[in-house]
Amino acid sequence: MSSPSAGKRRMDTDVMKLIECKHEVTILGGLDEFSVKFYGPKGTPYEGGVWKVRVHLPEQYPFKSPSIGFTNKVFHPNIDEVSGTVCLDVINQAWTALFDLSNIFESFLPQLLTYPNPTDPLNGEAAAMYLHRPEEYKKKVSEFVKKYATEEALRDPAEDEAPSSPESSMSDFSEDEAKDMEL
Repeated sequence: MSSPSAGKRRMDTDVMKLIECKHEVTILGGLDEFSVKFYGPKGTPYEGGVWKVRVHLPEQYPFKSPSIGFTNKVFHPNIDEVSGTVCLDVINQAWTALFDLSNIFESFLPQLLTYPNPTDPLNGEAAAMYLHRPEEYKKKVSEFVKKYATEEALRDPAEDEAPSSPESSMSDFSEDEAKDMEL
């Protein structure tokens, strides 16, 4: 079998594993592009927040890291406030083909929100505030969580998505139904 076939199987397996781990996954056009509901880690200023994280798997996956970005706003040194893009250096430094998608949502993103890296910022304002005015940083994060990271904020269509975009939530299916689906 050719290598792209093996890569496609790995993609399918990893997406299904993410769904089986009880993550709410919404397919956006194929198993290489989807969004996942992500909750802020406990004990951080992000606790109580809920975000939709868009994931794009490159053709070279799992040997090349996925691209991930928050679709609703988050105030963080390593996340671009406007686009929601997560700093690629942060992802690429840690990524190996041994990881799968569940590692992103169960380890990588919680660690990133818990321990920002202000020396490699995408958001200079957040980095400076984190380093020099930590209480003000926590307050601003809390304000963003209350304003942008709620279930209600997720229900409002994003400005860059057409309201009629074809989305299907794989989490609405039982495990048996999902296993029976041809991916």
